[in-house]
Amino acid sequence: MVAGGGGQRHRADAVTLQLPFAVADFVDFYASREHAENMGRRFRPDGEPLLPNWRHLPVGYHGRAGTVVVSGTDVVRPCGQLEAGSFGATRTLDVEVELGFVVGAAERSFRDAVFGVVAVNDWSARDIQAWEYQPLGPFLGKSFATSISAWVTPLALLEPARVQAPPQQPEPLGYLRVGRDWALDVELELELNRNVLARCNVRTLYWTGPQLVAHLISNGTVLRAGDLLATGTISAPEPGSLIELGREFLADGDEVVIRGNAGAVELGEVRGRVLPASRGTQHA
Repeated sequence: MVAGGGGQRHRADAVTLQLPFAVADFVDFYASREHAENMGRRFRPDGEPLLPNWRHLPVGYHGRAGTVVVSGTDVVRPCGQLEAGSFGATRTLDVEVELGFVVGAAERSFRDAVFGVVAVNDWSARDIQAWEYQPLGPFLGKSFATSISAWVTPLALLEPARVQAPPQQPEPLGYLRVGRDWALDVELELELNRNVLARCNVRTLYWTGPQLVAHLISNGTVLRAGDLLATGTISAPEPGSLIELGREFLADGDEVVIRGNAGAVELGEVRGRVLPASRGTQHA
């Protein structure tokens, strides 16, 4: 059930959900060491799993705010270049379990800037991603859709979920020596077609929310109300993506649900169903 005006209640499946805020900018980070190592081993099997810069700064990229959609929105299988001379619908559509920090004010400190959090599914076309991502990183393999929950959980409600993050090695530069007491004991659950595949926890992230904000604004960037800052895939204690779980990728008709909780506080769920690629876009 969902609450309506005047205390009215309506069945959730009888209403149309809307984005809980107008997304101004979308930045996706790479804050889980477990995920970075897992993906490094896959994409760079002959090299070190972590690139030399990873433990020195929060790696991230700017995503596409215009394709952030609310939970319940169907996701059309994207098309793109799969390899040299090949264009078509992705064959390796994946999900990414993430947490997103929602900026409520143009302030420079994490607690003053961030209003709350949403659960995030950053859908990913792994074959498009693998072909395009070097040397500049993710682009069309991720920009087609990012799903978020239909309501924002205020940061104030997560105060009891704050835990201390372990020390970092090497010790980061001075501007990043913040927020180690802002690891969040928030469990996220990945479900595919009503089967739970994995449970991961935000507290396992190497880089905390305050560190993500500190790095983003270190070059003079000004935050705006409506900015969405996602953690990247959270992959501990269990992996938050199919590619890491060693499972088959998504088929048309599959439905993915991400749920989260911090003790008794439940985050809004993120739900999405895969639709076939649009006709006329599968070949170029």
